[in-house]
Parts: sequence; structure tokens; C-alpha cells
Amino acid sequence: MPLARVNGIDINFERAGSGPRLLFINGSGATLAQTRPLVDYYAARFDVVAYDQRGLGATSAPAGPYTMADYAADALALTESIGWDRFRLLGVSFGGMVAQEVAVTAPERIERLALMCTSPGGEGGGSYPLHTLESLAPEDQSEIWTQILDTRFTPEWLASHPSDRMLAEMVAQRPMMPKPDEVRRGEVLQLEARAHHDVHDRLPRITCPTLVASGRFDGIAPLDNGRAIAAQIRGAELRIYEGGHVFFIQDERAYPEVLEFLAQTG
Repeated sequence: MPLARVNGIDINFERAGSGPRLLFINGSGATLAQTRPLVDYYAARFDVVAYDQRGLGATSAPAGPYTMADYAADALALTESIGWDRFRLLGVSFGGMVAQEVAVTAPERIERLALMCTSPGGEGGGSYPLHTLESLAPEDQSEIWTQILDTRFTPEWLASHPSDRMLAEMVAQRPMMPKPDEVRRGEVLQLEARAHHDVHDRLPRITCPTLVASGRFDGIAPLDNGRAIAAQIRGAELRIYEGGHVFFIQDERAYPEVLEFLAQTG
């Protein structure tokens, strides 16, 4: 995969497909290696670029701290390095926070914007403070992850919903997985930047068509946070899906509708 030398770091990225230009920004701790199937999915309709954010995957991990402005600057510099003056933008969870920063920093460059399971911070509400989990034992982290992933996920609910139980078990295993110190450092720096995210008052700068997609039972980026984002952006549309923080897995309508929105012209 190619590397782009921007902002003093090497950004590992992947480009695939053809059609409208789409930049995809991943969630907390997520790397290209983990989400490559998504790139193929987007590439069926778009000229898509996805990348490892600073501190993650095969991208450089400079000394911290990192800021949300740093993450947005990386995204904009990456697109400039490949010759994109304007593009469509899709951000998921933490990627949605970065996407908001990108869109308020350079609104003239964004053609369409889709924000999934994310929060504006400030008066609009912040996402669950995931950085506070780092000091807990792995089993305690797993329990909290299950509770906030989808607020319906009680033992009784999971016992009668096998697909949700499999999803909860998969997420609960994440804190149990050993990671090299350098990987953990990058993830912690990202979580610390996330804790200071606040773009709420600047959201009116966004002028492009915008879709905000939220899960009805999301305990990480609650539905009210999605409502707050949509209320700050002129003409923004809020769509509510049946699921939690990963409603795009739980509700089969979600991804097709989001991509259909991004593919529209005008």
C-alpha cells in the first residue's frame, strides 16, 4: 500500500474503485488491516481512499499529544497529496469526529458529508469517555463495552437475540487481546484527543448536503448527540436506525442508504 508523506509523518492509505471521490475515516483504534472489506464495499460505487490515522496501523506514530485539529489536518493533507481538491466524506464514530473537524476547517472542499454514530462534543454532547476505561481491568472494560455498545444488551436480551450476542461477545474480547506497547501508545493518544473533541459551535460553517446517521440504542454516541449535530447544520438530515453503536451491522438499511446519499449529485 502507498505512503503519503504529509505533516511530517507517513500516512498509510489505500485507494480503490471508480466514481465520485470518497474519503473514508475509521473509528477509534481501527486500522486498514481490520476494515479492508469496507474499502472493497465502497469501491463498488466510489473512488475511495481510506487510511490509517496517525498512531495507528502502518502510519507514523509521532510523539504526542495529538489534537483533533491534527487528525483533520492529516486528512486534508492526504487528499491534497493525491490531487483531490473536492471530495465526499464519510466518518464513522471517532472518524465522524474527525470528519466534522475536516468539514468545518475546509467546508469549500466537501461535496457531501455523512456522519455515522458520532458526537459533536461541547453543548451538543460528547461520546462516552472511552479513555477512562484504560485504567480498569480487562474484564471490567469488557462488561462496560457490552453495556454501552447497545443499551438493550442486558443478559436477558442477549440470551434471546443470538446475532446480538455474537456481536457483544466479539466486542467484549477486544480488551482481552494483548497488544504491543507501541500499538497501545497510539491508541491511547487517539483516545486522549477524542476526549477534547468539541466542534458543536462551529458546525454551522458546514454548507454541503449532510446526513447524520444514529443508532436508537447507542450508548457511546447517543441519539441526542446526532440530533444536536443535525440541528447545527443547515439542511442536514437525521436518520435513526435500529441498533446501537454498530447499527450499520444490526440494521441492514443503514450502509446502503448512507452510500446512496453520498452518491447523489447536487
